Amino acid sequence: MHIAVSGNIGSGKTTLSEKLAKHYGWKAEFEAVDNNPYLSDFYEDMERWSFHLQVYFLNSRFNQIQKIRASNMSVVQDRTIYEDAYIFAANLKKSKLISERDYQNYLQLFNSMIQYVKAPDLLIYLKADIPKLVGQIEKRGRDYENAIRIDYLKNLNIHYEEWIATYDKGKLLIIDVNHLDFVANPEDFASIVNKIDREINGLFI
Repeated sequence: MHIAVSGNIGSGKTTLSEKLAKHYGWKAEFEAVDNNPYLSDFYEDMERWSFHLQVYFLNSRFNQIQKIRASNMSVVQDRTIYEDAYIFAANLKKSKLISERDYQNYLQLFNSMIQYVKAPDLLIYLKADIPKLVGQIEKRGRDYENAIRIDYLKNLNIHYEEWIATYDKGKLLIIDVNHLDFVANPEDFASIVNKIDREINGLFI
């Protein structure tokens, strides 16, 4: 079984993926952040490094999906390949932070890859407003994230809401995390697990 956790920067995807992997005994696959050679440069100069970063993420995610599908284990994945194209690359294009030439090149690469991708059995979307995202980003204290602009987060949220509203590739569970703290409050995590249990119950049949 392939479960994916999606959501904006700071929504809690990685932490929830870790906790779900531990709770269910699933294998966790995380986003290539800490060893990403472009991320800090990107936040300093988005226009210069946007194409490099997006291609790096796309390749990393495609390889990750192939590994997940080849595995005989249940896996929880931190962010999906769809978000790379429909959220982040699309937002860079709309914000004029990637050239039309690079964007079209990227889309052609994505469209070639997506033919070999199967959607997750369950997509979990963590819905979070800007104050929640900013608070979470500040709390984890990654130096390179200090340069993230509020308008960048707002635009990403708009793309997320549009994408989720039309998502039709499989089961979808939307969790509003604005008033949840599933790290500090066990009851908040338990409520999320209960919702996931209801969704995945039929996947095992």
